[in-house]
Amino acid sequence: MKDVLGIINVKVQDDMLRELTDFRCIASVPFGGRYRLIDFILSGMANSGMQKVAVFTLFKCRSLMDHLGTGKSWDLNRKENGLRILPPNAFYSSQDGYPGDIRSFYSQMDFFERSRQKDVIISPGNLVCNVGFREAIAFHRENGADITVFYREEEGYEYEPDGPVKRRVKVNKDSRVLQLEEEPGTLEGNKVLAGIFIMSKLFLVEMIENAIMNGADDLFRDVILKYQDTLKIYAYPVRGYFAAITSIKGYYQANMDLLNPAIRKSLFFQPGPVYTKVKDEPPTKYAAGSRVTNSLLANGCLVEGTVENSILFRGVRVKKGAFVGDSIIMQKGEIEEDAAVEYAILDKDVTISRGKEILGRENSPVVIGKRKKL
Repeated sequence: MKDVLGIINVKVQDDMLRELTDFRCIASVPFGGRYRLIDFILSGMANSGMQKVAVFTLFKCRSLMDHLGTGKSWDLNRKENGLRILPPNAFYSSQDGYPGDIRSFYSQMDFFERSRQKDVIISPGNLVCNVGFREAIAFHRENGADITVFYREEEGYEYEPDGPVKRRVKVNKDSRVLQLEEEPGTLEGNKVLAGIFIMSKLFLVEMIENAIMNGADDLFRDVILKYQDTLKIYAYPVRGYFAAITSIKGYYQANMDLLNPAIRKSLFFQPGPVYTKVKDEPPTKYAAGSRVTNSLLANGCLVEGTVENSILFRGVRVKKGAFVGDSIIMQKGEIEEDAAVEYAILDKDVTISRGKEILGRENSPVVIGKRKKL
């Protein structure tokens, strides 16, 4: 896998997770008590033996850069290859709106030309999954594919006009793609595209240059979809747990899924472990009279009250008489005496004052932005 280049494309999606992306891009949104969303794909690439990974950023990338650092946590701090964080061209940063994959990649063409890897794996940074890319690369090469698209099977999937955009794919018995769905809801079946692609580096560079000449802007919409009838495209299945985080509801549900031990085991250890930035903090302290059931608590927490069906990040404090239920409390959150939080997502450094109640609903959790005091 030394000859495979990983690309994590952090597209701007400011409005998807509302307050959670006010100060950060979606790839650096905290998840599962101690992780960031980007950790999952990045760990999959590192576990597969990829030695060069590029993260294409756009806006609000300070938090992401602080989290990734030199790439040491993923064994990607190398003199050659390693982790590369590529900010956008200054011209595109000054323009209104998102410049799209094509222009973002084109602004870093010298990076592609200097990279010695043969093939490229491109993924968004908001996927919660554990993918082994070795088998996928072998599948791509054995079939001599121009492009390999990843998909997952969603049993009982039905198109929702107001739901997240999901495109389906139709394949034959040999996994050759027969059709990619251009307009969501027009194809039958339960095979849904996962947003991950494999292609050769030379093929990608050629597509980028041709797309720029033709005024194209989006790699999937303007290139892959447009030329699907003339390209040799294959489809590779993503197995195990998978969630594309595109809404508050989806983010909340994916976190709550971690309370299932079978999902945790599958997601964090199969086919390899999920890594994150290491922080040294003391173990969580459970005071006399506290009660914790069916919850995940990171290190450094102090619990004096009651916690049920919840996820607490590092350094959270739940004071005496306080109640936290079915909620996500991020780093250094504080729930003061006799306060109650149910069906809520609290960003970092949020304080809920003594006796205050924050009550959401299962299908519509309350979201409290960073550093708020209520």
